[in-house]
Amino acid sequence: MKVALGSDHNAYELKERIKTYLERHNHEVVDYGCYGCDAVDYPDVAFQVSLDLKKGKFNRAILVCGTGIGMAIAACKVPGIRAALCHDTYSAERARKSNNAQILTMGAKVIGPEAALKVVEAWINSEFEGGNSGRKVEKIMEKEQEFIRRGEYEKVDQPSGGSC
Repeated sequence: MKVALGSDHNAYELKERIKTYLERHNHEVVDYGCYGCDAVDYPDVAFQVSLDLKKGKFNRAILVCGTGIGMAIAACKVPGIRAALCHDTYSAERARKSNNAQILTMGAKVIGPEAALKVVEAWINSEFEGGNSGRKVEKIMEKEQEFIRRGEYEKVDQPSGGSC
């Protein structure tokens, strides 16, 4: 499987551990950075990964920052993207099987590296099951398209502060 991987500086070390894990399990990894501990804004990475995922440049993606929250929020701003924040194997499995999440996000300051690799394993080895869940995912995607058509994606005031 071809998997994109991206992080900010808070999660650089975890991204590198995940990269090694994926490569050892014969996955092709596309590394979107960051490439060291210099400060990187997580939205820049999340947006690029999400846009390239939509273009079909890889099958799935994993994004990590301090909490995983910022990466999930940013990735989900790209229409058609479903990113799921998971710090346990059950949620990771359900993110794929029930929600067809194309992107897994995690927080390096929230989860240890060994637990993170177990989450990655559960997520990477799970497939979308469709069925009742398929109907629900389709409703979400249809509503997103309706919002786009009706122009309901309006500029909102930007909150101050906060980061991963």
